[in-house]
Amino acid sequence: MTRKQRLAMADAAASRAASLAREAESAARNNDLRYKAQPLAAAGVLWADVARAHAAIAEALPESEHV
Repeated sequence: MTRKQRLAMADAAASRAASLAREAESAARNNDLRYKAQPLAAAGVLWADVARAHAAIAEALPESEHV
């Protein structure tokens, strides 16, 4: 997998994390959905970790090498 591919995966995971954070915030503001806030936030944290992992792998790869 190339550096560019890893960065694309990191970007997609970061977008998912941001989306889940927005959903968690919305749920936290709604009394009927408040029970969903914590699980959504936890899922967002996991996706943020995935994004960081892909970014770290991309940083370690040379720009032109395929792994």
